[in-house]
Amino acid sequence: MKIACVGGGPAGLYFSILMKRQDPSHDITVYERNPAGSTYGWGVTYWAGLLDKLRAGDPESARAVDEASVRWTDGVAIVRDERTVHRGDEGFGIGRRRMLTLLAERAESLGVRLAFEHGISGPDDPELADADLVVAADGVNSVLREAHATHFGAEVATGRNHYIWLGTTKVFDSFSFAFKETDHGWIWCYAYGFSGERSTCVVECSPETWTGLGLDTMSEPDTLNALEKIFTDLLDGQALIGRAQHAEAAAQWLNFRTLTTRTWHHGNLVLLGDAAHTTHYSIGAGTTLALEDALALADALRDGGDLDAALTRYGKRRHAELLSAQSAARYSAQWYENLPRYMGLEPRQMFALLGQRHSPLLPHIPPQLYYRIDRAAEQLEPLRRFKRWLGPRMARALHARTRA
Repeated sequence: MKIACVGGGPAGLYFSILMKRQDPSHDITVYERNPAGSTYGWGVTYWAGLLDKLRAGDPESARAVDEASVRWTDGVAIVRDERTVHRGDEGFGIGRRRMLTLLAERAESLGVRLAFEHGISGPDDPELADADLVVAADGVNSVLREAHATHFGAEVATGRNHYIWLGTTKVFDSFSFAFKETDHGWIWCYAYGFSGERSTCVVECSPETWTGLGLDTMSEPDTLNALEKIFTDLLDGQALIGRAQHAEAAAQWLNFRTLTTRTWHHGNLVLLGDAAHTTHYSIGAGTTLALEDALALADALRDGGDLDAALTRYGKRRHAELLSAQSAARYSAQWYENLPRYMGLEPRQMFALLGQRHSPLLPHIPPQLYYRIDRAAEQLEPLRRFKRWLGPRMARALHARTRA
């Protein structure tokens, strides 16, 4: 099969690896509009379950990713000036550029052609004319998806809060949060290491705090200076790093866009990763879900046969598998958008509910009462079972209501 993969992110590269391993005779080209080694972001997170899936898909690339990753188990939260530590599951961080380099090297070693600085204009681009399969792995702004926007039924919901994706020279050995109260409301940061020299910092705040602090009009250097002062105890005096190339550039604050699509393929064109869906960054699942898309698509194509039937199976499978992650991301984003509701709690209680932010029950129960119920549920098996039973049912009911 001749395969054209548009987009050289983790999903596109990993899919090309999987397909070459299934059948080396596949003719695969990955088209990436940016130069090799050029990427946005700093580090990405994932959890141990992903490594198990990657080992099953391609042990060699899984080993390389594992060896290039840093690990943590603790979660740390600074609320105002009080530090709380929570013991948790093992998490992993890896530089996005490092991950792309490893996957690109593995793909090339298997015979995949990588065409960097080679943009694709749309489904009618001559490069795609004789492809048996066209994979749209070109991100949330996918030109291939938008060429058939009505068919794919893409919907975008824009979040209320503003956020900015930064790096720092502070190397974190735990997944860390800091919540700071200002005269204009709360501002907070999530931070995690991804190498021995750098960490990622994502700063978020409400629109009122953003404008009240003047962050909406600052240049990037002024923004970095202001945030370094606010989060000085988290950063231990280390510097924040932005993306601007010159001193007058505005800081790159964004509002997160949650993308969903009704269907995932059109003829021989199939969506992969952020071209099909996005989930709020606060659950740290974006890269994981994109790689799982690649695994599912390769699995659907494993036995050959009718292409349309295979792509249909892939879309239905991933729609079903994504429901829980999309629900968790939706409630997580809403938790942060309603942060003041929880900040009157003691720091240890607030941190406990931070870990429960994916719950569909939490927005409907007073925080203090929810905390007491959650603690009691850890001790009483019948109450724990009832909570597990009620949560998914409420999530489905609320999701159906929002879709109506």
